[in-house]
Order: sequence, then C-alpha cells, then structure tokens
Amino acid sequence: MKFSKSDFPVLRGGILALAASAVISATTLYISSEYAGKTQGDLHNARNMGNDARRRLAAAREDRENMSKYADEYGALLERKIIGDDQRLDWMEGMEQLRQMDLVTDFGYRIAPQKKYAPQPPLDGGNFDINFSETKLQFELLHEAQLVDFFTALGKNIKGWYQLEGCAMQRSASDEEGAARSGASQLRAECSGGWITLKNRNAPQ
Repeated sequence: MKFSKSDFPVLRGGILALAASAVISATTLYISSEYAGKTQGDLHNARNMGNDARRRLAAAREDRENMSKYADEYGALLERKIIGDDQRLDWMEGMEQLRQMDLVTDFGYRIAPQKKYAPQPPLDGGNFDINFSETKLQFELLHEAQLVDFFTALGKNIKGWYQLEGCAMQRSASDEEGAARSGASQLRAECSGGWITLKNRNAPQ
C-alpha cells in the first residue's frame, strides 16, 4: 500500500491522537499507583494507631485491676508512712519515745539526709522512687537481748520502714562481774541501717 503526500495530514492526526491516548493512559496508571501507595500508607498508619490504642487500653485495664487488687496493701503502706515524703521529724519523735521506755542503758543516733536507694542486686520499684535515709545508732547495753528488744519496739512503735543492715558489739568493761553488780553497761553496740520511703512518681507535686 502506498501513501501519497495528501495522506500525511490524515495520518498525522491519527498519530497525534494515538500519542495523546498513550500519554493519558500512562498518566492514569501513575496517578492510580500513587493513590494506591498513599492508601496503603494510610492503612498502615491506621493499623499502627489502632494497635497503640489497644495497648494503652490494655495497660489501663491492668492498672485498674492492680489498683483494685492491691488497694488494701497500698493503704497499709500509706498508713505506715512508708509511701510519701521523708518523715524525719516523726522518726526523731519516735526515737525519743523509745528512750523513755528504758529498753537499753543509753543510745544515740544520727539520721543522714535522704538519698536515692540503690539496693544490690537492683530492685525494680515500678512507678515508685525508692529513697533511703541512712541512720546509725550507738548503744550502751547490759546484755544482747536489750538490742533485740529495742529493734522490736522500734518496728512496733514508729511508723515507717527501718532496714537494719547490721550491728557490731564489743565489751565495755574489763571486770564483767563488777559491771554486772553495779548495773553499769557491759556492752557497746553500733548498728547501721536506714529508713526506706517510696515516692510515687505520678503523685501530684
């Protein structure tokens, strides 16, 4: 088949129409691909948001169940003033009350400033900061049982949590029989430990 010169205008129109159709098709495919990609991304983000919301809801339900389960224990810790701020004045008043009970011949104490508690091995305090007020005590004793009686009374009469770490004892008189007859102290003891308090990080300041 042969084309004459007069056929070129007709062919040119058809070629242009075909080219335009190809461009439109390619553009449509590109737009469809972009839309599909955006839709897929939106769907992925929506799924992530949904998963995050479900995790937060599950955590809130768990916290509510724990609060209900441990409400009595939490209330008891509040009552004992283990949860809250440093109770230095209460501890000092309690110590003076113990002094009036004459459980030991004499004793002295020193409460250091509160600091973060770092137990070994490490302890997970959850939502609570664990604080420690180091307290050293020095005793004059007639016998070892007085020391046991003192710390028993401390636990019963002073609100708080005193963690006893250890005691060192030594004889305070060379003539034990003479010391016993005169009622003088026969033993000296030095004990180390401290008051532990828990501070809820979520509590209002």
